[in-house]
Amino acid sequence: MNNLRHILTVGLMVLSCAATGQILPDVPEGAQVVTLRGIPRYAPAPGDAVTERLAMAKSEYEADADNADNIIWYGRRTAYAGDYRGAIEIFSEGIEKFPDDARMYRHRGHRYISIREFDRAIADLEKAASLIEGTENETEPDGLPNALNIPVSSLHGNVWYHLGLAYYLVQDWDNAYRAYKNGFDAGRNDDNRVSTTHWLYMILQRKGDPEAAARVLNAISADMNVIENMSYHNLCLFYKGELSLDVLLDTDDGGPAAAAIIYGVGNWYYYNGETDRGNSILQSLLESPSWSSFGYIAAEADLTAR
Repeated sequence: MNNLRHILTVGLMVLSCAATGQILPDVPEGAQVVTLRGIPRYAPAPGDAVTERLAMAKSEYEADADNADNIIWYGRRTAYAGDYRGAIEIFSEGIEKFPDDARMYRHRGHRYISIREFDRAIADLEKAASLIEGTENETEPDGLPNALNIPVSSLHGNVWYHLGLAYYLVQDWDNAYRAYKNGFDAGRNDDNRVSTTHWLYMILQRKGDPEAAARVLNAISADMNVIENMSYHNLCLFYKGELSLDVLLDTDDGGPAAAAIIYGVGNWYYYNGETDRGNSILQSLLESPSWSSFGYIAAEADLTAR
């Protein structure tokens, strides 16, 4: 999709949503999303700890619904419980109340990706990018803390990361590269550097520039201090030839990290000329339950476009 077409598409979508007031697509009752292949997906029941945190966030929101932080956390906790559509509604309320708060657009854009509304995600995240321009970056508190309880992401980094992903999913490689390059520059730790480098590498390969793809891997080394994004770090080391495929695939947790690795490997076979093998690996990912993971969504978008 070229840039002009995409700008026109996003612009028409925004005008249509403004005219109708509809912020969510229609889905079968109880479903969170209809996938790009037309399959309704339903969220599993959340665990007790997730439910308890959501109840606390809801209580704090109800005590002061005009507090931006309360809206953010109520929306985030709602999404962690698997209700992406409910989270979008909460962040939409936040946008009405705080139209200049980049966080509202950043989080709603993220959840539009979850429900496959990529153009709406791009519109929100571009808005967030305009709002953070010229502002000081800030650490984004973790909703699901890592083992060391050290937040590794920032507002600027997350805006650019999710914007890059949204453009990647519509195969707008130039804008995806722009966003991820800004995300790399905004990164303040090795977790951010390995995650953005992984996507930059894949984008450049998909653009047919393997030499430039190899150069971005110069930022990656085996001794980096990675706390959360081990899957992306290992993928980058695999791309560099410093990690074998067998070691890379030695994961069976079935979660987002595994989906990221499976997508990365399938995509690697695809742009290295083994199209059928790459597509087969991506298809195997679509048979997993990880329908909300970024790796799954990317596999779905790729196979739908082919």
